[in-house]
Amino acid sequence: MSRSAHPAGPRHADVLPEGHYTAPATDLNVLDEKVWSRTVTRDDAGALTVGGIEVARLAEEFGTPAYFLDESDFRARCRAWADAFGPDADVFYAGKAFLSRAVVRWLTEEGLNLDVCSGGELATALDAGMPADRIAFHGNNKTVAEIERAVEAGVGRIVLDSFQEIVRVSHIAQRLGTRQRVQIRVTVGVEAHTHEFIATAHEDQKFGIALADGQAAEAVRRALTLDGLELIGIHSHIGSQIFDMAGFEVSARRVVQLLAAVRDEHGVELPEIDLGGGLGIAYTSEDDPREPHEIAKALSDIVTRECEAAGLATPRISVEPGRAIVGPTAFTLYEVGTIKPLEGLRTYVSVDGGMSDNIRTALYDAEYSVALVSRSSDAEPMLVRVVGKHCESGDIVVKDAFLPADLAPGDLIAVPATGAYCRSMASNYNHALRPPVVAVRDGRAHVIVRRETEEDLLRLDVG
Repeated sequence: MSRSAHPAGPRHADVLPEGHYTAPATDLNVLDEKVWSRTVTRDDAGALTVGGIEVARLAEEFGTPAYFLDESDFRARCRAWADAFGPDADVFYAGKAFLSRAVVRWLTEEGLNLDVCSGGELATALDAGMPADRIAFHGNNKTVAEIERAVEAGVGRIVLDSFQEIVRVSHIAQRLGTRQRVQIRVTVGVEAHTHEFIATAHEDQKFGIALADGQAAEAVRRALTLDGLELIGIHSHIGSQIFDMAGFEVSARRVVQLLAAVRDEHGVELPEIDLGGGLGIAYTSEDDPREPHEIAKALSDIVTRECEAAGLATPRISVEPGRAIVGPTAFTLYEVGTIKPLEGLRTYVSVDGGMSDNIRTALYDAEYSVALVSRSSDAEPMLVRVVGKHCESGDIVVKDAFLPADLAPGDLIAVPATGAYCRSMASNYNHALRPPVVAVRDGRAHVIVRRETEEDLLRLDVG
């Protein structure tokens, strides 16, 4: 029997806590375009399709849980960002969101640059053919081996994150007989409207060199005196999942003030400014992300205005979208295993994955949407909490959402907008096997990161 035709078993509709939740006004069979990739639709039977392929077929061929990535959507978002900023700016895809050799090839073909923050990400980028001069290397504690490999490869820039790293990179570059292009990452004191652990521009955190107490100015002084470094600009990143441009305006103003101070003290106008990434995406219908062309215009206007006020030539702008490109392009497909109704509270829906394939809900209190995707349903909505199969009470995938009251074991449900950070932060908790990433395009699907096997798990256990 096809999973999309799985018979509906008896269900218990929730009695919703008064004044806490109300049933959704929209039809649960209607997909919110904001949270799904561009080629996702429903067929006549109500089953989800992506790239022209129905989910039951994908589940049968690739199993569940699995991440399905809409390649056409990914490429379209790359082009949208490149077109929005134009040839006089640089778009670096933030590889930490999700990286694989296939993704590197797509980025190279679509004309984007790549931001990496570990030796493993750098190795993946180089192995897949990304030109080294289009790579930026981040990180608050890059090892000597990582820096050596980056300098030897000829990466286009290393973002310096500390005073120790300024000296370390210069020494390695001199030893290797080259000058390394670098930027200095500064913390500008902007408190981004985001979760504490993903706000990165206030002083009380591990990233960057503080602007407020003169440390950033001192870092510039030191970098300009070292023969192994070519200082090309200042880098600032204020956080993640940000919708409000006000933080970027404050950040840009403070960075431009630093550029003006550098000019006044050293007679040097640094040619580049990197405003980082962190632009938000829609995880639920409540989120309202901005389009790349809106972001590009806003950032360009901010920098141009501040530079004109300071009497500076406008530097070349760089941005680093990761989540904003890959996040909306993928969804995670699960099979429903058990259903536990709690009268007056909610219904717990357990799936065959969990926090090992999406830690963000547990880690950041992140919110997601969810939909029944193997069929349509006219049943009443019930309030659910989608949970995983791990031995952990915090193993929650979707905290609170509505699914049809006739949901049954064997149904397929999908969580959209899981392209960013889900696979890259996946784990083997409880010795779970990490799911595959399957690229779908124009009626074809192929694995770009295969599912782990028990043999993979045991191969590393040499005791």
